[in-house]
Amino acid sequence: MVFPSRLFPSPIDVGVHVVDLAINGKLVPDLGKTLSRAAIAFVVAMVLGTIIGVGMGRSRTFDRLFSAWVVVGLNVPAIVIAIVLYIWLGLTEFALILAVVLNKVPLVIATIREGVRSFDPAYDDLGRAFRMPLSRRLRLIFLPQLMPFVLAAARTGLSLIWKIVLVFEVLGSDGGVGFRISVFFQFFDIRGILAYTSAFIFVVFAFEYLVLRPLERSVLKWRQVRT
Repeated sequence: MVFPSRLFPSPIDVGVHVVDLAINGKLVPDLGKTLSRAAIAFVVAMVLGTIIGVGMGRSRTFDRLFSAWVVVGLNVPAIVIAIVLYIWLGLTEFALILAVVLNKVPLVIATIREGVRSFDPAYDDLGRAFRMPLSRRLRLIFLPQLMPFVLAAARTGLSLIWKIVLVFEVLGSDGGVGFRISVFFQFFDIRGILAYTSAFIFVVFAFEYLVLRPLERSVLKWRQVRT
């Protein structure tokens, strides 16, 4: 606001441009594409990562077989996976989503595995002592201990997925927030870049405060101490 110019647009100017892009531009379709890609990759990665993480946490043999691959997945640069998949599969929607999933799954596996390892064995003994059926033990003993780690993996994974999807869209995509930002970059349109970034941050905040936090309070309300 002190030094308004083409390279330093004021917040008001950016806000007006956000509204203009939403009404007359392609902001809404681009946001929809990016969010749909992120949502699909998030669900697939969470399901696969949770299943594998639980298996590695409960089975030492399974953990020894795949722990090295988890370390590799955690440390291979995301950009390398994206480029390799784009070369193999082309600049397709499937290649983009698969690249995001492969980058996200190791993080989920590592978080869930450590969560399962931290389970209190006394609760398992309690379930066996009361001869609880498997379904009841899963619902009352296993899931309550697992959910904090699932939520932690979801939150850290989402923060990673948002950024990775945008980077991969810059590399090769037919639309989305990352693609449009790359177009703005070619024309040095800083106002458009900040407008798209602001809109995307608003969506992330809305998801955090309207979805994740209420879900977290609901799932973890059993932790509250009642007097």
